[in-house]
Formats: sequence, structure tokens, C-alpha cells
Amino acid sequence: QVQLVESGGGLVQPGGSLRLSCAASGFTLDNYAIGWFRQAPGKEREGVACISGYVWRTTYVDAVKGRFTISRDNANNTAYMQMNSLNTEDTAVYYCNADQGIVGGFDYWGQGTQVTVSS
Repeated sequence: QVQLVESGGGLVQPGGSLRLSCAASGFTLDNYAIGWFRQAPGKEREGVACISGYVWRTTYVDAVKGRFTISRDNANNTAYMQMNSLNTEDTAVYYCNADQGIVGGFDYWGQGTQVTVSS
């Protein structure tokens, strides 16, 4: 069964940190670009960070540059996002996505993990 499962969300105070994980099963992440997206209440889903499948090139949305770090461990079929200096604007459901990036390729989504930043 093909699955992406996110974990690591929770409640954290402003200025705190969390590390999200995205574990793949039923397929290997090696040839997939991995993206983290988030959706806050009443807002559209937005891309936060991504890491390419071969050269592991990383890209971040301006709002998280310098605070979030995306990484991947192909040996463990898992991707991560380290989130530091969290603020209330980061509160959202975070989703990971695995995309082959080719016409007719596969594109998988996880179920999401809630991140709440609040004092």
C-alpha cells in the first residue's frame, strides 16, 4: 500500500521548534521531489519548501527562509522539515508531497499533521 505519513506536529510556544517527518511506504522516495505544504484555517494551501530528487536542491518560500530546513534520508525513505523560531503565522496543517515530476508520473500526499504555535 502506497502511503506518505507525516508526524511531529503539535503545540509549541512562539520561538520554539518542531521537526516534521514524512515517511513513505509502498514506494521509494529516491526519484521523487519532496515538498512540504501548509494550510491555515480559511487560507489556501501554500508551498513551504521542497527538495529535488537527484541533486537535493532545496527551495523555500520567503516566509520561512532561514528558519525552516528541509532534508531527506533516502536510506530510511523519509523526509524531514526542521522548523525553528516558530511564530503564530506558522500555525497550519502541514502536508508532505512526493512528486515524480514527469508527465504521467506519480504524485502522493500525506494526511497532514497539525502545527499550532501559541503561548
